[in-house]
Amino acid sequence: MSSNVTINPATGELVKSFEAHTPAEVDAILDCAVAANTELARTSVAQRGRWMNVAADLLEADLDELAVTLVTEMGKTRKSAEAEVKKCATAMRYYAEQAAQFLTDEPVDPSSVNASSARVVYQPLGTVLAIMPWNYPLWQVVRFAAPGLMAGNTGVLKHALNVPQTAVYLGDLFARAGFPVGAFQTVLIDGVDAAHLIEDPRIAAVTLTGSVPAGHAVGAQAGGALKKTVLELGGSDAFIVLPSADLATAVEVAVTSRTQNSGQSCIAAKRFFVHNDIYDEFAARFVEAMGQTVAGDPLDPATSFGPLATEKGRAAVHELVQDAAAKGASVLVGGQLPDGPGWFYPATVVADLTPEMRLFSEECFGPVASLYRVDSAAEAIAAANNSEFGLSSAAFTNDEAEIDQLTAELQAGGVFINGMTVSFPQLPFGGVKSSGHGRELSAHGLHEFCNVKTVWRA
Repeated sequence: MSSNVTINPATGELVKSFEAHTPAEVDAILDCAVAANTELARTSVAQRGRWMNVAADLLEADLDELAVTLVTEMGKTRKSAEAEVKKCATAMRYYAEQAAQFLTDEPVDPSSVNASSARVVYQPLGTVLAIMPWNYPLWQVVRFAAPGLMAGNTGVLKHALNVPQTAVYLGDLFARAGFPVGAFQTVLIDGVDAAHLIEDPRIAAVTLTGSVPAGHAVGAQAGGALKKTVLELGGSDAFIVLPSADLATAVEVAVTSRTQNSGQSCIAAKRFFVHNDIYDEFAARFVEAMGQTVAGDPLDPATSFGPLATEKGRAAVHELVQDAAAKGASVLVGGQLPDGPGWFYPATVVADLTPEMRLFSEECFGPVASLYRVDSAAEAIAAANNSEFGLSSAAFTNDEAEIDQLTAELQAGGVFINGMTVSFPQLPFGGVKSSGHGRELSAHGLHEFCNVKTVWRA
């Protein structure tokens, strides 16, 4: 059976399978990408923007079909799937409108560099290999594809094996919108075969969203070939609640952040650090609210969140909870495998964690919250930073001094005050430490795959 298969996570049933591309077909795809790159690089930014707007229109026209595909392939709720499609269209239009400004030549005072003129120009690198995950199967791709194509790069997508229908759709979308044939294509191959693509001279750069081990492997291989990479890896984001916070808001956001997408999000809050003065009240409200969520049919509007995307993923989540419980942690709600078909897991809160428990340091990719007591903002920051990860963070406080301290001292690619970490087209997105390097979105994301060229004239 092909590795590229859709298995409905709500039922465990095989829905559809796709044959992998042969080496000859992959070779033809790369040749097509190179040819398209020559054409696209010579096309005006205004024309690329017109095509990008058409692609956004097509996405919205396909909303119902796409939403069902996302639900069927990875189990997110219908509401979440529709929101993902709309977010992608918004990002496409943002880059269609802003790319010309982002790519404008930047003049430099010629007298400062002994020249008659000097400027910085932004030019495309070539064909970029995008290795993408299943948890936001449209958004993760579009947040590279939109800026990448607007910069004049072409893209080759190696998507996760369990979302092949989404991958095939994306491989056709931009050609349907008018971009040169080959500007953005999908290759249906196994992960081991993607390694050969990284070394191929027709690939100029690589972007990966995935696990830390995947980041190590891709980064090492791309580094060996001296190719640019952007790596967006795992996260175990801190969620800090201090005494001046609006507790009702903090609890509401905490539940959403931990259960959204069934907890399968790199930037979801996973470690909750709550000040002792409000810990008991927060914990009581949080546990009650998590217990009221409904993990069920993702097509049912009454469902809070759907199943985990894979059986293996659910087993990994449960192992972390069981390990913590066996070593003395308190499971305040959830933590039990439900009966019946599908890969469902309940909203779970675990407290009294200690360093020997795997949940203390490992990323939990499911609806499981780790709850900790702290005595001060400084202790919360130290505990939050005591992690190999540094993707993003959230903090709830109305104390301006604490806000300044959190902003300055949290080791993460983002700090969100009194709100949930979210990726916006207008803001750079990425992490530090084992959460990766480079940035997606905003002008920074577009420039990642540009040759920032100096032009100097005597």
